[in-house]
Amino acid sequence: MNKRDFIKNAAALSTFVLLPSGLWSCKNEASKAKPKRLRTAHIGVGNMGAEDLKAISSHQKVDVTALCDVDANNLAAAKELHPNAKTYSDYRIMLKEMGDEIDAVIVSTPDHTHAPASMMAMEMDKPVYCQKPLTHYVSEARAMNKLAAEKGLVTQMGIQVHSFYDYKLATLLIQSGIIGKVHTVRAWSPKDWGYDGDEPNGEDPVPETLDWNLWLGTSAQRPYIEGFYHPGNWRKLVDYGCGTLGDMGVHIFDTPYNALDLQVPRTIKNECREPNGFGYPQKNKVTYEFPQTKYTAETLTWVWYDGPGAPEDHEDLLLPGAENVSTNSDSGDDTLEDKMSLETKTAGEGTLPDQGAMFIGDKGRLLLPHFMQLPKKIVDGKYVDISAEIEAVEKANNMGKPIRNYDTEGPKHYHQFVDACLGTGETTAPFSYASRLTETILLGVIAGRFPNQVLHWDSEKAKFAEEEANAFLEGDYRNF
Repeated sequence: MNKRDFIKNAAALSTFVLLPSGLWSCKNEASKAKPKRLRTAHIGVGNMGAEDLKAISSHQKVDVTALCDVDANNLAAAKELHPNAKTYSDYRIMLKEMGDEIDAVIVSTPDHTHAPASMMAMEMDKPVYCQKPLTHYVSEARAMNKLAAEKGLVTQMGIQVHSFYDYKLATLLIQSGIIGKVHTVRAWSPKDWGYDGDEPNGEDPVPETLDWNLWLGTSAQRPYIEGFYHPGNWRKLVDYGCGTLGDMGVHIFDTPYNALDLQVPRTIKNECREPNGFGYPQKNKVTYEFPQTKYTAETLTWVWYDGPGAPEDHEDLLLPGAENVSTNSDSGDDTLEDKMSLETKTAGEGTLPDQGAMFIGDKGRLLLPHFMQLPKKIVDGKYVDISAEIEAVEKANNMGKPIRNYDTEGPKHYHQFVDACLGTGETTAPFSYASRLTETILLGVIAGRFPNQVLHWDSEKAKFAEEEANAFLEGDYRNF
């Protein structure tokens, strides 16, 4: 089943698709009256979903009304925190039964369910906060952007560091011309959300606490194997996640992408192993070329490195006082908790942060660690004091001083969404922006199906010049 048929069928389940005029829809444009409090429904409340629930519900004007998860253990833990919320295992039934008691929907599922759940909610005129990457397929990203725009809905993608001081600062410094026109960006993460092994055989009993059919959702039917898919390893697998590029890449791409006002790339090349049809490559080097913007040279080259040992040596990444490129990253044998963490260890002198980005312009380089560290300017192999430039940008934009506390800073991106739904603010990562960023990420993921081959992307036609690559722009939806 294609996504259009799925959304049509899912919408048919709901008696609230065409909302009476008296019901809240929290539209950016239309709703003259805004709710005084925001009633939220949460789809996916384990792992990152639990963090999203915590952050959204920390807003003093939020009432958590409904909780949904295919894992009864996750649901029980969330219910304990929000005893007045109704609980469900199937988001379609939740939206049907709770349509007139929900003002906004938060989607925190594995990637393959982002679009099906979000599209159904938006069809019902519900604002949506959706975790990154926005979608699993390029076609879904465009469809979500289109629907959100048509309905004038408040939306936000879950890239919470987008609202952090250091990223705002780096954006403003780049746009002020601190290193001139940027011609290259190099970004990296040594995290390993890939799988180079064989597809497992056999089948294990499904735990009584897990609805495996609902976890699979619109993806193809597959036997359950203990610890292989749920709860965390789905990111490694092509049917459910988007690899390291779709996980950390979204966070680390965000600031350079936003600062340089990029659209989508013209060409993409992924240097990786041959595809196995099941897991993503454990190491990738993806090279994009973007058309010129007011902040870039005529062509912008963007190189992404991921996996153990990333990034590879390059003179663009050589730091003052160092003889070669080195990071403080470990071997790649990280725990699941390590992989899901956003934090970067503080790097020693002459050592790259284990995750980050380097802007290279005609007047120097700017190093942006990931995250909660100030950017550093490098000219002719030496660090340059930019405290005056930082102070000027802070003052001109009323930024204040940085707060190095994730517990207090992290919720700001979520609260931005709540405030926008209540009519007292705007979001900074709406689907109009998030869909472009996600499309860029996903084009790199698709390029991994064609190792070492340059793919040519036509943004207006939404297709590759290489016809065989177009098969991966969308997928079939299983009727579940």
